[in-house]
Amino acid sequence: MTDKPKLPTYLKENADNSMTVDLSRGVDVDGTKAMKLTLREPAVSDMLAAKEMGNSSADAEVTLIANLAEVTPEVIQSAKMRDYSRLQEALDFLNG
Repeated sequence: MTDKPKLPTYLKENADNSMTVDLSRGVDVDGTKAMKLTLREPAVSDMLAAKEMGNSSADAEVTLIANLAEVTPEVIQSAKMRDYSRLQEALDFLNG
């Protein structure tokens, strides 16, 4: 049996298989600064929808993360790179 990889302190796996990401700079969500985003576990349909919406793989990834976090792609686009890297890391973990 293999052990799960140890998560960095800014990532938390939840009982429902979602992942909460502590952001270092935060993002504006509906006029409120959010310092955490929770990404639900993706389904294949999420990936297909994101690829259909994005013009590039980067656009598709932003769209996918936004859908999983239930925010607009513009929220994810406004994130500082340090926070975006954390969101990418959470997505990689959720993708298994």
